[in-house]
Amino acid sequence: MADDALRSHLVRLLTWQDAHVSFEGAVQGLSASVQGVRPEGAPYSPWQLLEHLRLTQLDILEFCRNAAHEEPRWPDDYWPTSPKPPTADAWERSVASYLEDRAALVRLAEDPGVDLFARIPHGTGQTYLRELLLAADHSAYHVGQLVLVRRLLGAWPAA
Repeated sequence: MADDALRSHLVRLLTWQDAHVSFEGAVQGLSASVQGVRPEGAPYSPWQLLEHLRLTQLDILEFCRNAAHEEPRWPDDYWPTSPKPPTADAWERSVASYLEDRAALVRLAEDPGVDLFARIPHGTGQTYLRELLLAADHSAYHVGQLVLVRRLLGAWPAA
């Protein structure tokens, strides 16, 4: 019973919008004309934040499910260097990939065969619970930044 409640809460934490805008809300309706613009005084464009969210979440997911996963180099492999998306459809592909990987994290959280408190065998002491909480916390932080950058660009609220 307590295990089900914890799993349910983890799923909500990964996908919720109770305390702030959801990932979907933060990325929807952003014009391609501002996806690659860094507002004055801001270190990142919306594209860079979106890609960082996607790349970091993928790293956490792969660490959880793949013993052969090699950690990307920090910070080079976690942040795109260009503020602009490389192609016209890069934004949509990145959003779709983020959502697919988040769904995989949700499935991990829901899987009763996964002991959330168990150490990940190929890790250095991390548990599945810790990694799921890390993914949710990291995403919440950068979704907030994305909303702020959109506000600075005059592109909020989403149309």
